[in-house]
Amino acid sequence: MKTVKIKDEFIKLGQAMKLGGMVGSGVEAKIVIQGGEVTLNGKTELQRGKKLHNGDVVSYNGETIQISQ
Repeated sequence: MKTVKIKDEFIKLGQAMKLGGMVGSGVEAKIVIQGGEVTLNGKTELQRGKKLHNGDVVSYNGETIQISQ
């Protein structure tokens, strides 16, 4: 599991996926999120702009990242 460090209180899901290397672009993030392929803390997440906080776990395509401050 990779860790994505954030400086602010939150990061948006699409941005976290890009930083974690799960997707190559915001457009790709939008497609896979809206396609129901991404889970947040074990539940399918469909909002690209969903705010992630310290400790949240994102999974997609066999890869997992955790948000850390």
